[in-house]
Amino acid sequence: MSNHTTFYKKLVDSHTVTRIDDQNVLLYVDLHLMNEYTSPQAFSGLAEKHRPVRRPKQQLAVVSHIIPTHAESPRVIRDAASLLQAENLARNCDKAGIRLFAANDPLQGIEHIIAPELGLIRPGMAVLCGDSHTTTYGALGALGFGIGTSEVEHVLATQTLVYRVAQTMRITIDGALPYGTASKDVIIWIISQIGAQGARGYAVEFTGTTIASLSAQARMTLCNMTVEAGARAALIAPDETTFDYVRAHATSLDEAAWMAALADWSDLKSDADATFDAEYSFDARDIAPFVTWGTSPDQAMRVDALVPDASQQGTPEAAAALRRALDYIGLESNRPIAGTPIDRVFIGSCTNGRIEDLRIVASIARGRKVAAGVRAMVVPGSGSVRRQAEAEGIAEILKTAGFEWREPGCSMCLAMNDDFLEAGERCASTTNRNFEGRQGRGGRTHLMSPAMAAAAALTGKITDVRSLENHHD
Repeated sequence: MSNHTTFYKKLVDSHTVTRIDDQNVLLYVDLHLMNEYTSPQAFSGLAEKHRPVRRPKQQLAVVSHIIPTHAESPRVIRDAASLLQAENLARNCDKAGIRLFAANDPLQGIEHIIAPELGLIRPGMAVLCGDSHTTTYGALGALGFGIGTSEVEHVLATQTLVYRVAQTMRITIDGALPYGTASKDVIIWIISQIGAQGARGYAVEFTGTTIASLSAQARMTLCNMTVEAGARAALIAPDETTFDYVRAHATSLDEAAWMAALADWSDLKSDADATFDAEYSFDARDIAPFVTWGTSPDQAMRVDALVPDASQQGTPEAAAALRRALDYIGLESNRPIAGTPIDRVFIGSCTNGRIEDLRIVASIARGRKVAAGVRAMVVPGSGSVRRQAEAEGIAEILKTAGFEWREPGCSMCLAMNDDFLEAGERCASTTNRNFEGRQGRGGRTHLMSPAMAAAAALTGKITDVRSLENHHD
């Protein structure tokens, strides 16, 4: 291997079974994750062709998108169509010998939360799933990306994928994160800078002192949402933070296996003179608590700024897009976004449903109350996160403050279950997409960090978390 190779190329090369042509390779898949809504047709396709699942032990399935999250035990999926999806997945997994985390499994949760916490994601792996936010796993030095249903079938049948190699982009961020900001602010800010298509076709590698300072879970938030800039993958070269996280979760590895793994992972980084197809450099001092004002994740602004004006857009198309977004979201140009009243708060999702996220929310909520008229939900990303939050007293703090404490699942990230916005309801959300109707037909979504969502819940309006006096630690 040459000494000017990117981390991304090393990952692709190490998983290439054969090169198909200049742009495409047959990629070996270490782990394939499935959920209830992108796998049914794939299993049907296999059955029609009388093909077995090639490597069932390298598959993992979870029910998460359609599952209700209100507290009841055992959990019952009452929606007939959703129940059918869950039953189909169970039958398919049982027949193929695939491990399934069903509705009432104690380890059930959102796929991108449970896979890392079960120690299944390790540096140097290729991990695929029929869900776009599979980019999350780049936080642990793994190549993760979403695939379509026909590709799910191909992976089930062959444990490989015909893969078009991406271009490479490096985003360097240096400096200490300002007070009140988190990795969610970093990624919303980046998307606002480069655009919702700014990384289209690229595998993005994040580097710099800001990235190095982030926890493993914070890096997952960053990589998770990089797909919202169009990226085909997001990567952070593994370091001590990565190794400590994996060691704590990959409990099946004995000491000899662990030392061998560490030796294997030592080269998992871009070489010093590696060249990238595109580069960006940013200063962390420019980042502030961010909030989306429109209907695309790049339509975002500092919480202490004014809603943008159509007349200041560079093209007529941009001005028209801005007007349409503001019309849907119900905001006016040149007005502060801070102070906008909200109806709902949603804290959770594969972007921000981890224990660190819930600790931050509890630190702000302690001794305070959710504002009158606001319905605020906290949905842990997995059964493990839920139990840990209860053991640490986080759940009690949240319930005392007036938050709903719910069972794990995707919940109100997307309107595929019992949790959704009514038309016109405005929501402060820790999710990843603010598209029209994403959280419910006619619902209005403002993406923000867990700290900012907590501040919105407690004040009843979009609020700069830095302005909350005696912000608890």
